[in-house]
Amino acid sequence: MNIKDLPLNDLLTVEMTYLSNERSMLSYMRTFMVFLSSGIAILKIELLNPLMLLGYISIALSVVILIIGIYRFFTVKKNVKRILKNISKKQL
Repeated sequence: MNIKDLPLNDLLTVEMTYLSNERSMLSYMRTFMVFLSSGIAILKIELLNPLMLLGYISIALSVVILIIGIYRFFTVKKNVKRILKNISKKQL
């Protein structure tokens, strides 16, 4: 059975899940960039020298956020493919 043979409901659900997963990844990327740029700005502005620790924490946190986002993206993508296979097998 081809994926195109699935009912419209199932196809739309899978497509919405893919798009939602991509949107979540973009949100993680946006958050990563905000934390990274904030940390760099705090470190570069000499007036904020007392807050240097906050800048380093912000940069470290941005890396953690990026790693979590990438991990979740690929985990959800793998699960959607697995569910799609199960749907295809049930309809055979």
